[in-house]
Amino acid sequence: MAVVLTVFSIIYKWFTQKYLLDDVSFHMYKGLFNKSERTIPYTKIHNIQRRQTFIHKLFGLASVVFETSMTDTDASIKFGVISQKELNELEARIHQSGSTNHDVVAYEAVPEAEKEEQVICNRTVHFRPTRKDTIKASFTSLSFLVLIPIIVSVSSEIEDIFDIEDKAKTFLMSNINSWWIISLFIVALVIMSVAFGVVRTFLRYGRYEIASDDKTIFISKGILEESTFTISKDKVQAVEVTQSLIKRMLGLAEVKLISAGSVGESEDETNSLYPFLPVQRAYEMLEEVLPDYEVTQKMYLLPGKSLWVRLLRPSWLWIIATIALFFFRPQVFDVKQAWWIISVFLFLIIYIHRILDFINTRYMLNGGFIQFKTGSLQTTMFVSKRKKVIEVEVSRSRLQKQLGLSTINMVNRSKPVHHTMIKDVPELMADAYRTWYIKRTEDIEIEKTSI
Repeated sequence: MAVVLTVFSIIYKWFTQKYLLDDVSFHMYKGLFNKSERTIPYTKIHNIQRRQTFIHKLFGLASVVFETSMTDTDASIKFGVISQKELNELEARIHQSGSTNHDVVAYEAVPEAEKEEQVICNRTVHFRPTRKDTIKASFTSLSFLVLIPIIVSVSSEIEDIFDIEDKAKTFLMSNINSWWIISLFIVALVIMSVAFGVVRTFLRYGRYEIASDDKTIFISKGILEESTFTISKDKVQAVEVTQSLIKRMLGLAEVKLISAGSVGESEDETNSLYPFLPVQRAYEMLEEVLPDYEVTQKMYLLPGKSLWVRLLRPSWLWIIATIALFFFRPQVFDVKQAWWIISVFLFLIIYIHRILDFINTRYMLNGGFIQFKTGSLQTTMFVSKRKKVIEVEVSRSRLQKQLGLSTINMVNRSKPVHHTMIKDVPELMADAYRTWYIKRTEDIEIEKTSI
């Protein structure tokens, strides 16, 4: 019954949903009895997410989502199935909307193959991963560890059909003293895991390409399932450079573009300028792709009194966990006194995290740009233009006020709204930040005048 209803729903949507294009807008129509119409200008579209699964490829189709900055349920324009020709035309119209020439007849007179060739020629390719990059990415992403739960899952499924547990135990006991068999098994498992990780990474990030033209950034990836993320440069609200502990050890970084439109599911990483870039190359590429952005390596450290504030600030997680361990210790531990060991261990983890966060935190006002760097084991550097910041907040607790410190919170357009916070900065920095933000109106007026 569920299958029948699903098929009926697909057919119903196919018959009742239509779209029309003019020089400047989408016109979406849907409904049979209760009809509705939406008009969305091309200029309101912030990014485009194109996806082509293996099934799509068989029939020359694709799916696409056009994201806007609106927050309602109809903010996105979604086409679950669309032909490649129609999709190329839609994207071309959106990119053309920034131009003053909207002669649709002249546009349609150009052959499709020639249009695609012109688009590709106008793009500058900034990055394509090499085999070495793919191998390094497979280790950095820990893809090789995925094989272990897969083997366990498959073994449990086979166990339901065939009784292999007793046979495995018999084999293990009979060969427990054969060191060469155990060694051979471990080597084979390592080789399989590494090969699986490399293949998985290649299928996910193979044919990865970062390209751009004067107005647009193009990020494409995938072998069996291809996806493309397209965003106008002027729609980029901010940039994040993230490094996990493993990436910091290997000198790698990930650059993410923050836009007012949604960027899909986080695991897709559609808005990422390749998650495994060498740090220096990441900064260079950022300047190539977004020449209007300025990133400086010189940033200010927090003063020593910021560390004392962080150490004196109570940890409610530790307090609640300690109380819970104290009252429930007879049910949890065989030895009643063992609860305090867990409490001390949790206390050390929390305060080591605070110390590392203090060491890694940086800040800088650089003309019309602001930079924050925060994090303990994983660090994130945030860069944004003054005119892209829509809201600021400076707050002080009693302890911060006594030591002349503040907390700065900054808001950028995104879905959901993107908040960036840096704690325990000097009060002079907070005052300079307010003065810096007041000039945002001047930046906007200058931009309007230049247009």
